[in-house]
Amino acid sequence: MANAKKDNNGISTLLGVLDTNGSTLVRVKVNASSNNALQVSNGSTGTDRGPSIAPRDENFVPALIAVSSVDGVTPVVVYADTNGKLLINSN
Repeated sequence: MANAKKDNNGISTLLGVLDTNGSTLVRVKVNASSNNALQVSNGSTGTDRGPSIAPRDENFVPALIAVSSVDGVTPVVVYADTNGKLLINSN
């Protein structure tokens, strides 16, 4: 499990949940050498590994959580791959 890093103001970096097991936290990454855009992995498949509860790291920093595109209300954990790329579906 990765712990969130903190900036000089004590603000935590983003954490995602590893898509392969649904429990390991990974640090979400950006393209720091070019445009500071989030790194993503675009695909047409997804993962649903259990309850939509934001897991927390050892310092109690929560992973990302969003709402379902189906109803706009149901909490959904945001998954990432082993490289810290957010999993998206642009279709």
